[in-house]
Amino acid sequence: MNRGIGKKIKNLRLKKGLTQEELGERTDLSKGYISQIERDLSSPSIETFFSILEVLGCSPKEFFDDKDNDQKVVYGEEDQTEYVDEDYGYKVQWLVPESNENDMEPIILTLEPDGKFKEFEPSLSETFIYVLKGKIVVRLGKTMYVAKEGEAVYFHASNEHQIYNDYDGRSEILLVATDSYL
Repeated sequence: MNRGIGKKIKNLRLKKGLTQEELGERTDLSKGYISQIERDLSSPSIETFFSILEVLGCSPKEFFDDKDNDQKVVYGEEDQTEYVDEDYGYKVQWLVPESNENDMEPIILTLEPDGKFKEFEPSLSETFIYVLKGKIVVRLGKTMYVAKEGEAVYFHASNEHQIYNDYDGRSEILLVATDSYL
């Protein structure tokens, strides 16, 4: 087998969320042998290689097709979707399609005067906010935090939380949350 397959196997394993030990258990191989394969110190037999790919959910054709450059990296306005809630006075723009299936979900949130974003239950999410325009209030539990244009907010969502516009005009923020925030 050619050199460099170990790195591809490791990337596939990480995308599947498996440890070396878990991959080893599912393929009847030792963690040490998986490590050697991933570091290109050992080459698996064809049978072992196919077994590893099966566990990783990848066909040999997909594995050897050099599709690294097919990953979409830059997203434009045509990729964005939006939702407007006139009752609560906000608009959400999802910047990356299907980002709710990823580890991070970046959005632009526009709040009308007196607008507020929906209330969220406590979660394991981490949230980053950058205020692009205006001024907002972030309520974490019973504590209120104010952030104005040019300021950033970062918190663990371990309390119920909500975002309000605290400005006479429109406020706009870039919000990036991990896991299932939105």
